[in-house]
Amino acid sequence: MYIVSACLAGIASRYDGTGLGDEAIMRLIASGDAIPICPEQLGGLPTPRIKISFRNGDGHAIASGFKDVHAIGFDGIDYTDNLIRGAMEVLKIARLTNPKAVIFKDGSPSCGVNRVWINNERVKGCGVTTAFLKREGINVMSLEEWKDINI
Repeated sequence: MYIVSACLAGIASRYDGTGLGDEAIMRLIASGDAIPICPEQLGGLPTPRIKISFRNGDGHAIASGFKDVHAIGFDGIDYTDNLIRGAMEVLKIARLTNPKAVIFKDGSPSCGVNRVWINNERVKGCGVTTAFLKREGINVMSLEEWKDINI
């Protein structure tokens, strides 16, 4: 069993109201081998929603409790609590399903595995949900990393 970013399944869950529809991910879901989730929706954010960028750190810093790190929308609102709530919901799902791996869309403030937006620039870092999952020892990889191993 895998957990996958809902947007990779073609579900319109991205901040801009679109999905990405990767064929390999859609086959995993169709076969019953994957569960699509969107941490940001689970955290109470609408779709579409404002784009979010971190300030003063990334998801690891937020998961570690650093108080000066925030996830700020391009509207100036702090969405850190929403991202943490969504991460906690995904963590519950992971504990229940014990996934072989979590396959996430890189670049997201929740799902970013290797890259996220910090101070409106795409840089090395991880999203909030990825950070919490990794702290639990759950294998999290980007779509590209998963494809390198499995396709």
